[in-house]
Amino acid sequence: MNRRTTIGFILLLIIMPIFFVLDMMTGSTDISLTQIWTVLTGGDCDEMVRRIVVDVRLLQAVSAIVVGVALSVSGQQMQTLFHNPLAGPYVLGVSSGASLGVALFILGVPLTGATASGMFSSVGMAGAAWIGSGLVLVVVAAAGHRFKDIMVVLILGMMFSSGVGAVVQILQYLSNDESLKAFVIWTMGSLGGVTPVEFAIMFSSVFIGLFLALMSVKSLNLLLLGEEYAVTMGLDVRRCRSLLFLSTTLLAGSVTAFCGPVGFIGLAVPHVARSLFATSDHRISLPASFLLGAVVMLVCDIASKTFLLPVNAITSLLGIPVVVWIVLKNKSITC
Repeated sequence: MNRRTTIGFILLLIIMPIFFVLDMMTGSTDISLTQIWTVLTGGDCDEMVRRIVVDVRLLQAVSAIVVGVALSVSGQQMQTLFHNPLAGPYVLGVSSGASLGVALFILGVPLTGATASGMFSSVGMAGAAWIGSGLVLVVVAAAGHRFKDIMVVLILGMMFSSGVGAVVQILQYLSNDESLKAFVIWTMGSLGGVTPVEFAIMFSSVFIGLFLALMSVKSLNLLLLGEEYAVTMGLDVRRCRSLLFLSTTLLAGSVTAFCGPVGFIGLAVPHVARSLFATSDHRISLPASFLLGAVVMLVCDIASKTFLLPVNAITSLLGIPVVVWIVLKNKSITC
């Protein structure tokens, strides 16, 4: 690694714990750094403070890291696979597919007269999100294989998102007040409502998705040079696509299931990481997106709690300027 890369990773590894602690200190109840240290080291402290730190803020801060990592890595995979700087789980409709799955579960199950709670509710939401995101990703990928113009793929992704929105509106119209309220809150995005059971499912799924992403680093570097070149170098493109689709489904689908459709992180962070480290080599850019995504999501969570706003609103406000910069930088939308 060159000096710039080394300094970049060192800075991110220093900044991430700082924002992690700041995130735990931020909230409706003032908790000092000393109190957090006392709780984490097992010292004597007020029981209420211990519960807030351990049961609420620690879980929320770790969830922010998991969400940031998952969306950033999935976005980078999609941008490389589709050779498009505007590709990402949100733009391509992957997050919308996961949202549809969750909507069918949250709003559709009560319409049948059944109820979901506990482990069944957590597993059901995750499964519905995986199926929804996986189906949309397969359809978009098939369209990308048939139509070489990447703008067609983006338009199709937006169309799927619009179609999903129409189906969700129908479900909202037919659902009862309690289910409707739960779904509306979910669409705003939240890191504070993740239960220990949901976190365990989300973390396990994201871990597997990241493992698949790391396995595909060499393949992603070959895809940067084009599929034809990758084939001549012996890459099984079909197998590579399948691994990337599975990885993205696990990463984006799991996060969307439990934290809502968090937008722009998967689109913006990979570009910022590549610019900061001045490389597209996935051996560097992938871990860079990993760390930067965690830092950005921690910052968004801090801002969300400080200004009492949904986290999705914060990520959008931060992400939109980056998207504008991407468009101006890439006047012809090619990778």
